[in-house]
Amino acid sequence: MHEAQIVRLNRIEGQIRGITKMIQDGRYCVDILTQIRSASSALAKVQENIFKGHLESCVRDSLTGDDPRDREDKINEILDILSKFR
Repeated sequence: MHEAQIVRLNRIEGQIRGITKMIQDGRYCVDILTQIRSASSALAKVQENIFKGHLESCVRDSLTGDDPRDREDKINEILDILSKFR
């Protein structure tokens, strides 16, 4: 389900190695900061995609299922996730 995210994470891993090299090479701070922002944005996109997938599969199944306890648990889980992301 998250195979596409593996590709993104591998790309981000390469970006992080590049940032490390930029620091080791004494590159211009603004260039380093730009690359850090780019990697952070890419990681945020992976997070968004995984959360979206969770909503579209696990959460949807729980909310349309017959178990009221499972629905309640999923709602609480989502509320907890949202509070952590703020």
